[in-house]
Amino acid sequence: MADTTNAEKPISVHSLVFRSLKRTHDLFVANQNTPVLPDETANSISRKIKAKDQYGTVLTLPKGMKPHVKNTAETNETTTAEAKNDDTSNNNDEETVNESLTTTNADGSTTASPMSNALVLASKPQQTSNQLQALVSRKPASVMPKPQWHAPWKLMRVISGHLGWVRCVDVEPANEWFVTGAADRVIKIWDLASGTLKLSLTGHVSTVRGVAVSTRQPYLFSAGEDKQVKCWDLECNKVIRHYHGHLSAVYALSLHPTLDILVSCGRDSVARVWDMRTKAQIHCLTGHTNTVADVKTQAADPEVVTGSHDSTIRYWDLVAGRTYCTLTHHKKSVRALAIHPKWHAMASASPDNIKQWKFPKGEFIQNLSGHNAIVNALAVNADNVLVSGADNGSLNFWDWKTGYNFQRLQTIPQPGSIDPEMGVYAMTFDHSGSRLITCEADKTIKIYKEDETATEQTHPVDWAPNIFKRKRF
Repeated sequence: MADTTNAEKPISVHSLVFRSLKRTHDLFVANQNTPVLPDETANSISRKIKAKDQYGTVLTLPKGMKPHVKNTAETNETTTAEAKNDDTSNNNDEETVNESLTTTNADGSTTASPMSNALVLASKPQQTSNQLQALVSRKPASVMPKPQWHAPWKLMRVISGHLGWVRCVDVEPANEWFVTGAADRVIKIWDLASGTLKLSLTGHVSTVRGVAVSTRQPYLFSAGEDKQVKCWDLECNKVIRHYHGHLSAVYALSLHPTLDILVSCGRDSVARVWDMRTKAQIHCLTGHTNTVADVKTQAADPEVVTGSHDSTIRYWDLVAGRTYCTLTHHKKSVRALAIHPKWHAMASASPDNIKQWKFPKGEFIQNLSGHNAIVNALAVNADNVLVSGADNGSLNFWDWKTGYNFQRLQTIPQPGSIDPEMGVYAMTFDHSGSRLITCEADKTIKIYKEDETATEQTHPVDWAPNIFKRKRF
């Protein structure tokens, strides 16, 4: 018969519950997260030991060399009562350190390390704890630097000829003429100096949304809401190539400056990279979740930049055909992009504000706030003048470096137009940077130029060095 005398007695549920309550009490009531109070004496000893360990070889001056730095205690002749108390505590700390910083000789005797004025440790500041805390928490105020002076811009010429909203513009590399596309499905070429019509090209069956003139061949590229991307030979004024593949309206296109590559984007949420000669699609750049409103190309990285209505900007690796950087700072749809012709930077426009970025990693530079409208177009020239145009007909001129808004203009609609037809849909500077060409909803093209009579005395910069708090994003 088995021995059951030593069998464990069963534990009641009541006891188990109370054991669990005790463990819970010990776990959550214990003051385990209370930080340890700082020990000034230990911290002072640690700093001095670290200083002797790292700078022990230079603590002693060579013979015949005079000390260059005097002890700070000798220069302070007048001290307050609190400062004297601090000095006494410092002396006590130094005595403790001197006791700890002793060296052992070969015979077993200990000698104190010789002190020198070759390297003087920073003494405790002669201030109370409240004053010290105020100095530590105080941050230097940001002050906007004085912006560069720019001459004000004025309307120079109004060109009429289109029968619909003018949606896109580009300037020829020789700076002799420019091309526009409009909702009347016609592409028109204008003389830049006189503003006269030189040529009209028909072939699209819907609104023309993008035009680009090649700098390497006598070709003109156009894209429209009819899903078509066309290549025009300007020697015979005919379409010589079609690029098929877009599933919806094409909103913008851009030509690579050094490669025979064309990039187009549109309402199908992708950007497509085309071989200019073979008409083959090299890449389909997918990743955006809404309409891709604008695309820009450049020779340096990133070679392709897109802005979308999903409020993101993407930098693309052209070789791999995928995104390598996504900027999510905007809170509303990104409708326009502009790359600075001299600096390795860009600007993006959204209804919330305009933002500036550095290439190639997309570091945020600053916000340009104040254009409270839906910004449809951006343009920047080599003189650091950034212009933004909105759907309410407003034009804001900014200094690129400081983000200062030095001028605001309101377009005047063509006689016979209604007030809603004041939107600015596209704009660009000519290659000299002295003419601004805008495409507007009143079916006109307006050319602006700088006021030659303006000087820094007649039109001073209305600026004061106000302290401001710059937003992080």
